[in-house]
Amino acid sequence: MSLKINKPLVSVDWLYNHLNDDNIVVLDCTIPKVTSNTLIIEEKTQIKGAVFFDIKNSFSDKNAALPNTVLSPEEFEIKAQELGINKDTVLVCYDDLGIYSSPRVWWMFQLMGFKNIVVLNGGFPEWKLKGFPIEIPKIHQQKNGNFKVNYKPEKLKYTKDVLISIENKKVLIVDARSNGRFLGTAPEPRKDLKSGHIPNAISLPFEEVLLNGKMKTESDLVKVFSSLKDKNEIIFTCGSGITAAILALGAAILNIKNVAVYDGSWTEWGSTDNLPIAL
Repeated sequence: MSLKINKPLVSVDWLYNHLNDDNIVVLDCTIPKVTSNTLIIEEKTQIKGAVFFDIKNSFSDKNAALPNTVLSPEEFEIKAQELGINKDTVLVCYDDLGIYSSPRVWWMFQLMGFKNIVVLNGGFPEWKLKGFPIEIPKIHQQKNGNFKVNYKPEKLKYTKDVLISIENKKVLIVDARSNGRFLGTAPEPRKDLKSGHIPNAISLPFEEVLLNGKMKTESDLVKVFSSLKDKNEIIFTCGSGITAAILALGAAILNIKNVAVYDGSWTEWGSTDNLPIAL
């Protein structure tokens, strides 16, 4: 009987106990942090048997004007099949920073209507801390999977959707960037971007849901997300769609529904003429 998953987050102990299950696929979803200038010289290692999920080069639209633009459903289906992902696969996403880019991959699969996916709490640092098996990255041969997309367009928002939502009191726009970037007192990491935030948005830096690279406990998350109550819809935004997914993951842990991500986020809003900006 194939393993099924009914929660968005698992521990490294859970993965260790299930690492050799037939339908488990572990995805290394690591990308460099956009605000980091650290030169990494340590040799790359990964969880034993992991498959690299290339957010930047394979699972983003290379023809789009904006970074990290999600693929079309048709393209996503083909790329996921090429990684050996099947309809009954349990996907475990992790990254080298604890929890940073892995929720983006979790969210992309939610958008594509795939539920059998979790984020590894604490990611690779927690895995190594426990002394669980690692390896130098290698190509693991696999045949194409039978993964199928069941696209959920309501989980993806565009600039026109956000613009309409600004005056809708039943829609809450939540910005995952730092408070300084939200207020325009700290510079944007990308050149030529205006400072500030989308009018009527609230600031909820993604670090607020994390503690030492792991997701906070459910009781702590309830306090963090207290301002999200009684809304028909929540739109998470950030710099380029990566850290907004961390907040979306936190919301999912609390079973908060009607959540979407503004894929273009501030990179699109702050570089588009004639859009309102608040400071």
